[in-house]
Amino acid sequence: METKEKFSDIIKGDKPVLVDFFATWCGPCKSQAPILDNLKSTLQDEVTILKIDVDKNPKAAAAYQVQGVPTLILFKNGQIKWRQSGVANIAQLQQVIKNAR
Repeated sequence: METKEKFSDIIKGDKPVLVDFFATWCGPCKSQAPILDNLKSTLQDEVTILKIDVDKNPKAAAAYQVQGVPTLILFKNGQIKWRQSGVANIAQLQQVIKNAR
């Protein structure tokens, strides 16, 4: 339960939070990972990036109706500002985060 509470506290913040719902067996998820690493090193503290393994956290995946992986959801102040299933490139993610600020 503690993890769920921490998650809800994190997504309620002022800073945009990009959540990557993924699975270890998912090929496209593996190609999304370095894009997110690059995004984090580019934007530094402007965004929080969380990775949630849908196989280990089925309740979190169900709570946000995650049907396929990867699914990316951007939260700000506890609200969903953007979501996409499938791999997103860095330019698209930077624009989405910039628009959410």
